[in-house]
Amino acid sequence: MSSDETPNVPTSRNSREVVREKAQKVHAQQSRARIMRRIVLGAIAIVAVGAIGTAVTLAVSAQVSKPQLTPSGMEDDGILVSDISASTVSSEPVEAPAPETTEAGGEAAPTPAPTTTSTVDIHIYVDYLSPDAGEFERANARQLVNWIGEGAATVTYHPVALLTASSNGTKYSLRSAAAAACVATHSPAEFYAFNHDLLDDQPDMNTDGFTDSELADIAGAVGSDNVKSVRSCIEKQDYVTWAKDATSRALEGPLVGSDDLVLTSAPMIVVNGEAYVGALDDPSEFSQFVLTVASDAYYATATPTPAPSETPTEAPVDEAPAEETPAPTEAPAQ
Repeated sequence: MSSDETPNVPTSRNSREVVREKAQKVHAQQSRARIMRRIVLGAIAIVAVGAIGTAVTLAVSAQVSKPQLTPSGMEDDGILVSDISASTVSSEPVEAPAPETTEAGGEAAPTPAPTTTSTVDIHIYVDYLSPDAGEFERANARQLVNWIGEGAATVTYHPVALLTASSNGTKYSLRSAAAAACVATHSPAEFYAFNHDLLDDQPDMNTDGFTDSELADIAGAVGSDNVKSVRSCIEKQDYVTWAKDATSRALEGPLVGSDDLVLTSAPMIVVNGEAYVGALDDPSEFSQFVLTVASDAYYATATPTPAPSETPTEAPVDEAPAEETPAPTEAPAQ
């Protein structure tokens, strides 16, 4: 039995066209999706770049707006100590060196303070985390104070930061040097006491060291007459950049009063341009070195006293000698 109804089946040509149309639609959708992704990613990138640029601009602006501060009352990155109260080191536990014994059994006279026509110029470069710097200060504080009081020597301390990496990332050497500059600027009369306390009671190496707040407390405890300014300066780290630059200048040299010395360690003690290389814990040896340098400087600059002019003088005229009476001779025998 036949039927006129035929199934509605598309021809192969129609099938290809349908597939092509679908493929074109899919491709168009994918193209639009890619374009949208690019637009979104581009917008995100623009926003990110803008944010980074804003952050950099703000950071640079902050650095530019905050001036690089330099401590006052300092010369050649050092603080001259000119007025020290004897009570500053009166409780020092280190005893004065015992006098030497002479062969005769008596005590030799103690080493005197350097005495020349001019004072001895002493520069001490200290890192407040350096155990050697603390050892030198504890051993020599008393005689340094005496020399300053007698006008026999000028003593200048130079805070440096050589051990910045030895405090668990807190940069104690750098911060303590900056704190010393704060005290020198805002309360100079108390600088030596603050300097002495930091060296006398040091934190151990490879520890965090004192915080900025604790450094400010130490400055206040020595009797600072400008506590608020000192505390603000220390806690804001006003002179950290200066401390870093001062250390670099010392490492490059030459050090004050010398021709070619550079900073090689802390402490480094320079007397009239000559580096001290003796024992840091022996005040007698250091005193002898200072005396030797002072003596060399004195004789190198002393003007010789001219010899008195020799004016020829006439020899005194002696009176004519009296005529001698000839001795009598025996008469010849008859």
